[in-house]
Amino acid sequence: VQITMAEDIGIGSRAGYYDGIGSARDVIQNHLLQLLALTAMEEPNSFSADALRAEKEKILDATSFYGPVGESAVRAQYEAGWQGGQWVKAYREEDGIPQDSITDTYAALRLGIHTRRWEGVPFYLRAGKRMGRRVSEIAVVFKYPPFLPFESTAGMGHNTLVIRVQPQEGITFKVGSKVPGSSMRLRDVTMDFAYGHAFTEYAPEAYERLILDVLLGDPPLFPRQKEIETSWKLLDQAEEYWETHPETLDTYRPGTWGPACADKMLARDGNEWRRP
Repeated sequence: VQITMAEDIGIGSRAGYYDGIGSARDVIQNHLLQLLALTAMEEPNSFSADALRAEKEKILDATSFYGPVGESAVRAQYEAGWQGGQWVKAYREEDGIPQDSITDTYAALRLGIHTRRWEGVPFYLRAGKRMGRRVSEIAVVFKYPPFLPFESTAGMGHNTLVIRVQPQEGITFKVGSKVPGSSMRLRDVTMDFAYGHAFTEYAPEAYERLILDVLLGDPPLFPRQKEIETSWKLLDQAEEYWETHPETLDTYRPGTWGPACADKMLARDGNEWRRP
């Protein structure tokens, strides 16, 4: 399972807040671990706040790093370079950023969930700025079956269920299909559903929904203290490792999908990042 939250912009005018915080604290602890919990949790008994929170807390309690922290947590900063036909500054060249800053603008974690359903399935979380494009998605990548009856599997990728959180909310299912004809040739095809195409009604922005829930006193989308503390305990392990190993800070070019160390992290499991 790969959970991605990518931005194609830099830090803008947020230097005073962002430096010293970084991508992991800013995004992974709250947004991406929430998406992990919602993806992996069992069906709640109801949509009441207590039932929903209880299932999310079970997942976060069962989550840990998928291997040693040093091999399962990577970070990086964006360099100067071309992005979208425009030359952009490196992070350390942005206004208000110290020349020796080691704040991460990209972070990725490799996690595992120790439950009957998810044991042995790695969850990869990544977030970064100055990446290929703005996108938030959850990709459930299916394994190959233990036996493939085809003579050739050339062109056959992994079946993948992609839940697009933003900006084009919807679901895409990618499957391998036989190309018409007498030869056994396979090609990936997609089935796609987009809210914007299927419905004409106005869809409120995420913060609009949250503000309305506050006014109505409707709490299911808001985590309890235990849920937040459990998320921080997990992320703190990575932050403590990075603090004692500053040499692990890598770099990446603007407009790409992250540093080489993140690719190596997945390669250890025989996997690779999905290109959104």
